[in-house]
Amino acid sequence: MEEQPRVAVVTGAARGIGAAVVRRLAGSGWRVIAVDACADDAAVGYSLGTRADLDAVCSPYGDAVRAVVADVRDLAGMHRAVTTAEDSFGGLDAAVAAAAVIAGGHDAWDTDEQTWRVLLDVDVLGVANLVRAAVPALLRRPEPRTGRFVAIASAAAHHGLWRLSAYNAAKHAVVGLILGLAADLRGSGVTATAVSPGSTRTAMLEAAASLYGLDDVEEFARHQLTERLLDPDEVAAPVGWLCSAESAAVTGSVLHTDGGFTG
Repeated sequence: MEEQPRVAVVTGAARGIGAAVVRRLAGSGWRVIAVDACADDAAVGYSLGTRADLDAVCSPYGDAVRAVVADVRDLAGMHRAVTTAEDSFGGLDAAVAAAAVIAGGHDAWDTDEQTWRVLLDVDVLGVANLVRAAVPALLRRPEPRTGRFVAIASAAAHHGLWRLSAYNAAKHAVVGLILGLAADLRGSGVTATAVSPGSTRTAMLEAAASLYGLDDVEEFARHQLTERLLDPDEVAAPVGWLCSAESAAVTGSVLHTDGGFTG
């Protein structure tokens, strides 16, 4: 009997690492639900992905990749994305939490509540909402299961960054969530992992440069042993492997795709 394509939900899919993950999975024959809020946020000082961006990611793959406009802060929206995956493609095999924002630029004691709130709500609770919506669907697959939950954390989860303490805290919390989730999933065949990128050529990195008053994102490259910025596809490649059945021995772990920044 012909093996059915694997199915994934990816948040933050309109651009950056999320978009690269969609392209990586779809290019490998996966069916993908590509999710993005497709709206700016007044608490974030830069433009976010648009519906046109999301459509541009999805359109090369026809019916194999379907767009869902939903904010990760909305649990009902995450349930809607998962339901779309099950109704359209028959089930769910992987969920990738790539949606995130960056904000800050002040010392920890001067960071305002709005900054704390948006980082915790999007970067942490947004991952938790995908967990709440997607993991039951991963567990609905018959045994032996090969479900995967992958969260995009950050080198900031492991290394203090000047005037980005709220972002540090949020990304560290993502790692903690994955460690606990992996323990909860023990013996189920479903794994939970995190990927912590370094400075990657994305709109978020441009926003970080702006927070630091830098004229050129290339200045971040000197902090990595690679001495260059990473491409989103270099992060998406290990995410793709972690989503595969071949990664079964890896759970409760963080893969540092950071060009040696935290090495």
